[in-house]
Amino acid sequence: MTRWPVQKLELDAPSLEELIEPLSAGLSANFEHSSVNIVSCPDLRKAPYRLAAPGICGNPRIADIGGPPNLAPMPKLDRKYSFVDMVQLMEMGPSGAVIGASAGPFHVVGVNSELMPNWSYEEDAVTNNTHYAKVDEKGGCLCESLNSTDFGLMANLFGSDGSPGKVLKIEAKVRTGKDNFTATIQKALKAKFNDRVVSMGGVFVIKKGKANLHVMPDFSRTPLKSPEEVGKWLRYFDMTAPLVCLSVFHSHDPGLDLRLEHTHCFSDHNEGGHYHDDITPAEVEYEAYFNVADVLYRIDRPET
Repeated sequence: MTRWPVQKLELDAPSLEELIEPLSAGLSANFEHSSVNIVSCPDLRKAPYRLAAPGICGNPRIADIGGPPNLAPMPKLDRKYSFVDMVQLMEMGPSGAVIGASAGPFHVVGVNSELMPNWSYEEDAVTNNTHYAKVDEKGGCLCESLNSTDFGLMANLFGSDGSPGKVLKIEAKVRTGKDNFTATIQKALKAKFNDRVVSMGGVFVIKKGKANLHVMPDFSRTPLKSPEEVGKWLRYFDMTAPLVCLSVFHSHDPGLDLRLEHTHCFSDHNEGGHYHDDITPAEVEYEAYFNVADVLYRIDRPET
């Protein structure tokens, strides 16, 4: 195993009960209809979620690996990572599951891409429902499954035993404010907990409407020296529901250069990528299952 440097932070995680009031307030300010409840996690292997494990409970933890400095101004092509290594660095047990958002394994796909990690393991048995999205030869988006345990450059992963248990179920529809679904939750956590780090992960489905997603094209041959240049380099697409979205976010960065929110989506209709926002606020409908992490790992933190 490649020994990437690891910083570990034990989190003072709030209970699910403590989250209901602030999240309800934040969502009601941004959506016409919303609800936040503690429920027994349904079997997330079933449609529409199609996760690789039945739940998102049991030793919940989050890892932030690499980061955007590995992509720009020029890609660091030595940053080739493996989920097999990561579950060890995240101190996960003999069985577990990871979901989240990352850059694709360029050395496997052949080009730069977006990745939707969705992977579970138990002894020698592996279930891999991971998808990736790339810009195809015609400039469109292609999203399909990828049977690889590799990724590149950066990732934000939510890890757990993959077990059933109590989780937050969040429903929201008809967006009335300017913030997207994850930003609404993140801002509500920040308002409640200030500098206390609350880190969450899970899955949500955009059940109705359309969303704007980006897909990274192949690597730029010239340096991307500013966020504006990166924005022009990315390819943006309007994509249709249903979209399954794997998400990791934090209320606060305690000085670890965390990516505060990262969400990637996939679908059965070959659309997917990095979630920005819904673009049909009057008809959009979200359904989510989230859990709170107890431990945070900052792995291979870029020097700059």
